[in-house]
Amino acid sequence: QKVNYQYNAAGNINFGAVQSKEDLAPELRKLLAEVQKATRACAIKEEVAVDVESGIRKAVIQAEKPQPDQQSILDYLNDAKALVEGVTSATGLVAGLVQAIQLVGRLF
Repeated sequence: QKVNYQYNAAGNINFGAVQSKEDLAPELRKLLAEVQKATRACAIKEEVAVDVESGIRKAVIQAEKPQPDQQSILDYLNDAKALVEGVTSATGLVAGLVQAIQLVGRLF
């Protein structure tokens, strides 16, 4: 099977630039768009992508709350990461999720 998807770690997702809790949600939305791109390229099965997207969306919703719950965000992102870890063509997404998880640990 040929997969035409490659995660662009040097693209517009930049967790390193996040300096505050308010900066987190926009970067997570970019990660969500990257999952959608990988799905369109058939790098992630649609059934898996639905669950991954759901986890990231829930993390975004939680991050945008006035008093976000760190553990909930971590749980959502860890669940999403677990779903894509076994997908060889999505290793870059795993790396992006790991960066997001580490960032949540520092920000909250």
